[in-house]
Amino acid sequence: MSNCEHDYEHDHECEESTVVLTDEDGNEHEFELLTILEVDNTNYAVLLPLEIPEGEDGEDFEEEAIILRINQDEEGNDVLQEIEDDAEWDKVAAEYDKLAEEDEE
Repeated sequence: MSNCEHDYEHDHECEESTVVLTDEDGNEHEFELLTILEVDNTNYAVLLPLEIPEGEDGEDFEEEAIILRINQDEEGNDVLQEIEDDAEWDKVAAEYDKLAEEDEE
């Protein structure tokens, strides 16, 4: 995984929160904010893409949630960052899976 931070906009007023991430090439991508998880006193955003990535067939595209750590920059603004540590990723993914299983019941 790359070590890149993403600027994002989050509309707190909406029932379905939309997050816009800007990638390293300046392209904007929209995601639905499914939930914010707290694991070991750190917050993580669970996001689902709202658009099918280029090159993907709409019928075959399998939506997968992505999880990003919520950090703060020097000015106190929230910044989303990829999780690089495998152990941290495994712990957060397990917590999300547990939450998803509870929602299915």
